[in-house]
Parts: sequence; structure tokens; C-alpha cells
Amino acid sequence: MRESFYGLHPIAQALVATALTWAVTALGAAVVAFTRSTSQKFLDTALGFSAGVMIAASYWSLLAPALELSAGYGSAKWVPAATGFLAGAAFLRLADYLLPHLHPTLAEPEGIKTSWQRTTLLMLAMTLHNIPEGLAVGVAFGAAAAAGITEAQRLDMIGSAIALSIGIALQNFPEGAAISLPFRREGLSRMRSFWWGQASALVEPVAGLAGAALVLLVMPILPYALAFAAGAMIFVVVEELIPESQRYGHIDSSTTGVVIGFVFMMILDTALG
Repeated sequence: MRESFYGLHPIAQALVATALTWAVTALGAAVVAFTRSTSQKFLDTALGFSAGVMIAASYWSLLAPALELSAGYGSAKWVPAATGFLAGAAFLRLADYLLPHLHPTLAEPEGIKTSWQRTTLLMLAMTLHNIPEGLAVGVAFGAAAAAGITEAQRLDMIGSAIALSIGIALQNFPEGAAISLPFRREGLSRMRSFWWGQASALVEPVAGLAGAALVLLVMPILPYALAFAAGAMIFVVVEELIPESQRYGHIDSSTTGVVIGFVFMMILDTALG
């Protein structure tokens, strides 16, 4: 298996990148050490920014490469992208249906019935949210090391993978705060609120390693895997980020955040890709 850029195997690259996204989440969660609350308008704008980043990343870093890699399908090159996208959304919908969790915007838990504590259910909701982000980064780095692509495509894909990692890392900061602060308001100590806030992103390195390993082991699924990650991320944006960002009525601020996040990620991916 050929090594990728910077002397690191693509799986190692995925691990480094997703460790970065986790670390920034932990940094955001550390805000709870200094305050019990922060401006809700700021948090809603930041969550909108996160949604915009994920929407743009879903296309430029995942769907566009999936379509390019499907050129061999001729006029039906949309098949892998469409199939993978629907499968990614369906996977998150199934997990959302089965896994007990509680969204901050809802009063009642979703998923199968359980007696687990409210804080545990909140934690599971955030963990479910982070799986697609780690998976997307891992698949992107795995794609950059795929056999059968041109050197120009490889350079574009490694640039897109780096841009995706940076974009997700940056939007993870406000997400970390948005996780730890509600735990603090639930009555947990600062340390426990920080712990649960950062722990929600520990799944990202795991999902990243799985995504990179999968596409390297089974190359034909590459365009499907890229689109799968995109579908899962869009599901999270529509199911969780946008509703949560507008929960307190800061709709204009949230929408502005989405627009800024989208443009930021578009520029980042175009510049590096």
C-alpha cells in the first residue's frame, strides 16, 4: 500500500487530522472552566457557521470528488454519488431511530426507550453528530492515496482532505462549548462538563481510521464512500445544527453564520484543493 504525502501513511494522516478535530472540540469545551454561560446569540451564530462549513465541505470535499471518480459510469456517473449520499443519510437516520439520545432542542429522548440519565442521552446525541465528521476526514485522506487516479487528482484530493480537516476543526470549537455549557447548566461540575464535552468528539479519530482503512482496502467503493460521508453530514446539519441554531429565535444571526461558514469552507477548499 503506497504511502501518501508528508511521509505518513494515509491512515496515520487520518489519525493526525481527526486528533486535531478532537483537540479543537476539547478546547471549545474548556470554555466551561471560565463561564457557566455565554451569549446565546453568539453560540447560535457559531452553530450556523458550523452548518455552513459542513454543507460546503459535503460538496467540494466529498461529492465533487465522488462525481469525478465516477467518470467511468458515463452519463450515469451520478449513480455512485446519489447512492452513497442516500445511504449515508439512511445510516444516520437508522442510528437516530435506534440509539437512545436527547437533542437539546427536544424535551423527550429519541431512539429506543431507556432509563439512562439525561446527561448520558445528551452525550450520545453529540457523539452521533460527530461520527460523520470523523468518517468524512478519514475517507478524504484515504481517497488521496487511492490507486488508479492521476497525480493531479491526488494533489487536489490531499488539498481537499486538509481543507476539510481545517474546516471541521474550526467549527468544532463552538460545538465543544455548545456541548459543555449545557452540561454545566444541568448541574455538573466544571471538570465533568469539560470531560463530557471533549469526550463527544473522541469518536472522530475512530471513525476517521475506519473510513481511511475501508477505502484503502476496497478501492471500488471510493466514490460511494465519499458520497456516504456527505449524506451523513447533511443529515446532521438538517436534523440538528440548523434547528439548534434557531432554537432561541436568533434566525438572522444563525442564517448569517451559515452563509459565512459556507463561503469560508468554499474558499478554503478551492485554495487548497
